Amino acid sequence: MATEIILPKLGQTMEEGTIIEWLKQEGEPVKRGEVLFTTESDKATLEVESPTRGFLRKILVPAGRTVPVLTVVALITRTPDEDVSAYGEETRFVGVSEAARGDKNRVSGPVFSSPRARKLARERGVDLTSVTGTGPNGRIVERDVVAYLDAAPKTTPVARRLAEHMGVDLRTVQGTGPSGRITRDDVEQAMAAATPPELTVPAETVAPVMKVPMTGVRAVIARRMFEGHSATAPVTLTAEVDATAFVALREQLKASLADELGFNLGYNDLLIKLVAHALHKFPYMNARLEGDGSAISKATLTAGTIHHLREVHVALAVDTDRGLLVPVVRDADRKGLAQVARELRGVVERARAGKALPDELGGSTFTITNLGMYEIDAFTPIINLPEAAILGVGRIKAQPAVVVDRSRPGEEICVRQMMWLSLTFDHRLVDGAPAARFLQYVKSLIEEPYLWFAAVL
Repeated sequence: MATEIILPKLGQTMEEGTIIEWLKQEGEPVKRGEVLFTTESDKATLEVESPTRGFLRKILVPAGRTVPVLTVVALITRTPDEDVSAYGEETRFVGVSEAARGDKNRVSGPVFSSPRARKLARERGVDLTSVTGTGPNGRIVERDVVAYLDAAPKTTPVARRLAEHMGVDLRTVQGTGPSGRITRDDVEQAMAAATPPELTVPAETVAPVMKVPMTGVRAVIARRMFEGHSATAPVTLTAEVDATAFVALREQLKASLADELGFNLGYNDLLIKLVAHALHKFPYMNARLEGDGSAISKATLTAGTIHHLREVHVALAVDTDRGLLVPVVRDADRKGLAQVARELRGVVERARAGKALPDELGGSTFTITNLGMYEIDAFTPIINLPEAAILGVGRIKAQPAVVVDRSRPGEEICVRQMMWLSLTFDHRLVDGAPAARFLQYVKSLIEEPYLWFAAVL
């Protein structure tokens, strides 16, 4: 009996994964605990081990394909020649395995077909998922493929290839060839009729240099960015901050902690501690919206429950080769600065190497995104759902500023280290004035960091 290998759920937030590489090939023996394949989720790239020993009899999901978690991706058998023809060479799993679900009725599963049906389908380019089986238990037999071909529009080989390439449904095309056969001219006329004249652009002006499919991490980022912008009521507040004292503090700490840490303390380390401190004073910013009985990721409702969270888990948006990821420092408010710096450095390095665990890249309660290293002053960050807000940090640069000297009356102009902060918040959860007070407090902590630094070491 074949053992079904499923795509495991490797984190609370993982919903789908992409098979990156099969490290074992069909027919090869495998041992229990041996790595079968690597998979990429929206969070990280991970290795999946074999739960049993035997032979990798059949790979059902090839490398490069994205499928939901708990999908059956391969079969392992006790012997190298065990019959697994019931799964079919054209098997396409789009649901979860019965064993994983515990359901008696599979929502969607393999395409069962006879060897002769599969052979004919391969020869004639027929997708067996489109064929209705009339054999025992719905099995597709040769006559079903023949009937499908007989019902399909008659077309020339050139017209068929053109239609497949351009995505034209031949069932909507009227054939003008002998006996009503569809020709290339018929397909081209159908394409022209389906394209509005005002949208027709010369091919040479739109030819792409490279085509990159929006799959895997890129697709997840696209979906979350769209949801973060469209499923909330985002408002962005900006404030200019005198970071002169903040810069001086960082330089002093960088020198004093260099031997202990083994690396230079960064501005992001300080910002995480500073923001965690501010979230304690303004807990309504450390919140999320949950709809009645809905998943957090579906918090697009105008009615629901606002949850003020006790834990303070601060995430930092990080640019990686795989796209934008958000490694998390958990309980940032309860950890010392050196511990925060070490944890942040470790999880960022793992995220960039594709080795971070899914739960290291999820579950944050507030996010910081810093574009200062790219010489960006201010911007409008997108909320990292289901959080209530996100803080954007711009570059620190020397510029003239008006300064009030408390030791003597009057004002003077001098060079100060200035920066911009951009706070985007969800107006469904927080009103403008409370959000402004939070940003104002963060500004004061940066301008006078010694007032809070002693309390957070």
